[in-house]
Amino acid sequence: MTKPALRDWQSVRDEVRRRIHARQWKPGDLIPNETDLAAEFGCARATVNRALRTLAETGLLDRRRKAGTRVALQPVAKATLDIPVIRHEVEGRGQTYGYQRLARDWAVPPAQVSGSMRTPASRQMLHLCALHLADDLPYAVEQRWINTATVPAAEREPFLQISANEWLLAHAPYTHGDIAFSAAAADEAEAALLSCAVGAALFVVDRLTWDNAASVTKVRLIFPPGHQLRTAL
Repeated sequence: MTKPALRDWQSVRDEVRRRIHARQWKPGDLIPNETDLAAEFGCARATVNRALRTLAETGLLDRRRKAGTRVALQPVAKATLDIPVIRHEVEGRGQTYGYQRLARDWAVPPAQVSGSMRTPASRQMLHLCALHLADDLPYAVEQRWINTATVPAAEREPFLQISANEWLLAHAPYTHGDIAFSAAAADEAEAALLSCAVGAALFVVDRLTWDNAASVTKVRLIFPPGHQLRTAL
């Protein structure tokens, strides 16, 4: 009986993953090359490439240029983090979402910001500050810089009715990003916005996104005490 062709990369990914889990390909084994797998699965080599690349990103495969692809000796489970639309996040908790734009101006960012965004130190960027609410209570403070050289349409958007978080995800594609999590003590301004005590422990997310080599936006999201981040493995 002829084996049906695997026409899409998801099917190829699932079959490769099945073979690894079934120990047909054991940890450390060199798996067939992309050309041979494409012939076996009856699909394009590009389809196989995408499937293997996706599995390598999850830590299941170890791909090395000119050395081939091996099953990882010690697969590492990786958390998957998507950039959420905060409005959807709040509404998904069964709460009513609210939004307040607190500031929109043009300014020269601090050197740490322009340095990380790889923009000229003297160039002004669009700066936004906003408050996200859940059932009329503070949910997060958003401090954001937008590189309008990469996203020129942001110059015309007032961000009064829609947050930069939601607008950028709909209008500014990104290829990759950097994210960091930390704790910080609330200063007076943050304590006033988040209705907490000065010095209270806040959960902070710093994120920088890129469109290939061009920075898109750098944002700091500050959440009140008790906030939890959940993701999938």
